[in-house]
Amino acid sequence: MGCASINDKLKRSKYKNNLNNSNSNLKNVMSAYILSKIFDNISTYKRLGIIRYNKKFQKKLNLSINNYKEYSALYSSIEIEIKIANDEYGKLINISDSEREYYHIYFDDKKEEIKSNTLYGNDNLNKIKIKIDYQVKSFKKLFYNCSCVESIYFKQFYRNNIFDMSYMFYGCSKLKKLKFSNSSSINTNNMSYMFSRCSLLEELNLSNFITNNVTNMSWMFYQCSSLKELNLSNFNTIYVTNMTSMFDGCSSLKELNISNFNTINVTDMTCMFDGCSSLIELNISNFNTNNVTKMTWMFCGCSNEFKKKINQQNKRLKL
Repeated sequence: MGCASINDKLKRSKYKNNLNNSNSNLKNVMSAYILSKIFDNISTYKRLGIIRYNKKFQKKLNLSINNYKEYSALYSSIEIEIKIANDEYGKLINISDSEREYYHIYFDDKKEEIKSNTLYGNDNLNKIKIKIDYQVKSFKKLFYNCSCVESIYFKQFYRNNIFDMSYMFYGCSKLKKLKFSNSSSINTNNMSYMFSRCSLLEELNLSNFITNNVTNMSWMFYQCSSLKELNLSNFNTIYVTNMTSMFDGCSSLKELNISNFNTINVTDMTCMFDGCSSLIELNISNFNTNNVTKMTWMFCGCSNEFKKKINQQNKRLKL
């Protein structure tokens, strides 16, 4: 009887432990489910902020953020700070009605969200903060003809789902400063007209841009007539087919380092350096023009002395 009693106690104890474990597992499953449902209903950038510093949430939701860049590429929002030119009013950003919920605009340091895409005279401010959720997949014409913007600073720009950046800053005629703290446009395939007619922009550093999938860079810096420094040192152009008028009208550029450009797939270089009247140095010795079918006016508007240097570098180019 004593042995049976001990065995019964052991069985009851084991059953109780199993029950407790199953209840504990059920609670964990339920809490993870509830957490996931809550997270479905908050914006992606808030989700990132909460999870990043909370180990319990990471564990319950089975998340690992050891590689922060990889994680932020999936969940973070893009953060932009804009300054307005003095006494200038008008359109500050282009947002379609269907995507308005994914753009969060704040004036100065106020916390309330602003619904308007336009700056009015009675707004009395000079700084705008914008956060953009992951659902946004195109930046085409984002700042198109936004002539009241003086500077744009991308404080956070790490995203792998932006497929189109064409005309992004086109016609920003008051834009003097444009800065990217970090950037990744891994899947972007179109950068045509991206900085076209930014006539007051004097320097631009795009060394952080990843352009592995870009096929179109035509008219990219067209009429950037004040541009004196342009850093494209890490540009990957292996899939680019169109470079028409890429630097057309960059009349203040004296030097341009594009020695890293791979032009194996380029077919059109029409007017590529047209109007680059200040150019002194340009290394195009690595250019592969085997597939180029159009080169008309490629160096039109450049000095005769500069053209002689180019001829000496590469006799394969038909100038």
